[in-house]
Amino acid sequence: MSERQVIKRAKYKSSIKDPGTPGVLTMKRERFVFMPSDPRSLMKLNVEFRFIIGHKFSKEAPNKKALLNLTQDKGESYIFEFDSFPDRDACRDFVAMAIAPPANAGKASSDKPSVPPSSEQLSTAEMDRRIKLLQVDSELQKLHKEFVMGGVLTEAEFWATRKKSLDEKISSKSKQRVGLKSDMIFNVKPSSDGQSNRVKYSLTPEIIHQIFAEKPAVRRAYLNLVPKKMTETDFWMKYWRAEYLHSTKNIVAAAAEAAEDEELAVFLKQDDILASEARRKIRRVDPTLDMEADEGDDYTHLPDHGLSRDVSKDLTDSQYDLYKRSFLQDLNRHAAVVLEGRSVDVELGDTRSVAEALTRLKEVESANEASNTHVEQGRSDLISRMAELEDLQGPRDHPVAPLSIKDPRDYFDSQQANAIKTLGESQSGSKHKKSILNAHEAYGSLRKSISEIKDLGLTDPIIKSEVAMKVFSELTLRISNTKYHHGKDPHESILDGLPNATKEEILHQWTSIQELLKHFWSSYPITTTYLHIKVNKVKDAMSKIYQKLQEIKSSVRQDFRHPVSLLVQPMTQALDAAFAHYEVDFQKRSTKSVERPNGFV
Repeated sequence: MSERQVIKRAKYKSSIKDPGTPGVLTMKRERFVFMPSDPRSLMKLNVEFRFIIGHKFSKEAPNKKALLNLTQDKGESYIFEFDSFPDRDACRDFVAMAIAPPANAGKASSDKPSVPPSSEQLSTAEMDRRIKLLQVDSELQKLHKEFVMGGVLTEAEFWATRKKSLDEKISSKSKQRVGLKSDMIFNVKPSSDGQSNRVKYSLTPEIIHQIFAEKPAVRRAYLNLVPKKMTETDFWMKYWRAEYLHSTKNIVAAAAEAAEDEELAVFLKQDDILASEARRKIRRVDPTLDMEADEGDDYTHLPDHGLSRDVSKDLTDSQYDLYKRSFLQDLNRHAAVVLEGRSVDVELGDTRSVAEALTRLKEVESANEASNTHVEQGRSDLISRMAELEDLQGPRDHPVAPLSIKDPRDYFDSQQANAIKTLGESQSGSKHKKSILNAHEAYGSLRKSISEIKDLGLTDPIIKSEVAMKVFSELTLRISNTKYHHGKDPHESILDGLPNATKEEILHQWTSIQELLKHFWSSYPITTTYLHIKVNKVKDAMSKIYQKLQEIKSSVRQDFRHPVSLLVQPMTQALDAAFAHYEVDFQKRSTKSVERPNGFV
């Protein structure tokens, strides 16, 4: 083992439900010892590893306890709870090496080294996701067959680096959102027993969700009142009492009861949250829109058109305006909620969870709307433009068209014709002009130019326009030719020119190298024997790739060997870097083992 002992804080638990005894767990080569923090406690352990036949551990997940369960040969278990998962994993790896067969435990470089037994417990759904992922990804299936079936990696190691792919597989499943019913809330009819004047309303989770979605003030009242000031039953009794008063159309009676009962008044008054949302929506309306101009298309203002109503009922005292409710407003609000659909994914049975989820959703929407300052800025700009006098404003069009180049190569390609015309047919190629001056003459010319500048100053222009145009055209031609001669990616053009079989083999070997290097580098620093064994297995697998790459170069035609060598070169460089790091680290660990003769390698 690379560590002589492991010391971690932990709690010993006689069962899963046991709160546990805090203390210190010390694991040595042959035994583990638990000493409680309270010296008066009798919960002390001193057990040899030769009596331990297996171990289990909990999965690492948020809000989960880091547990390690050691099973004795007589059926007894020792359960330890750690402060963190890294502490638990360190003890788990130590136990795995301690209970491994002694014949394999000390052979880190043997042909079939011992590895910790896989204690991964997979659900049926998890296994199905892995199988489906292998079925749809043929390259992943090749890697799994080559490294897992070949004994280089374990199932747990192979899939540990692909948690993101498994999570994406889960999140990619489309979820059908259930919409809300189109029935309005006031269509809920009460039932009566026929013997008393009491009526009974049946509330379902679906109706409660619809009430909270359509009436934010009711949702807010539920969170503030239940269960601090009243029970849930009393809350809904007051709500339906308010609905009954509104159905009678007696605003005076509703206002009188609201004055006597402050909690009932919450349901009788108009929804202030909806009123605030309406004001925000009105502010987003185009302020220059003249709705009176469309009055000719609206026949509701003419006699005998539209909904008939009793005007005398609208002439109620203004002191009762707070308790008035409009059927049209309720209808519009209900239609908006139905079109929006079920906006939260929570269990409808829990009333408080539904109310809190809807409240959080509205808070996020309000915060996003408040941060969207460009809407208000656009509204102000619109008002300014509509208030301007056109004959007093200057031209808005730019004197020149703005230059917008998305792909520079397209621009240079379009300029190729001009470059050829400027340079002439003789200089349209990629040949460089040979200089007619040697180094000494060029240096003398430069010194002469400097002397003239000191005496006469700089001339305008410094560079002649015809010379600058010639240089610019030649550079344009070279950049344009690069696209056609070499392609956007040199490696892609090389791959396209190779036979399909060779191309597929090179891509597969590159994928294999990336997979092995991912496991190789993630194993450093080597702190346990398990990591040492894993690195050696990965190193052996990487050494075999050298021969495979050499076989690829030997199997192609003579004219393809140089392009293949260009593709293989970065692969071998990546492998060489890994082997160089392995040798340096091996020398360091060998030096430490010599300095500590009683240590374990």
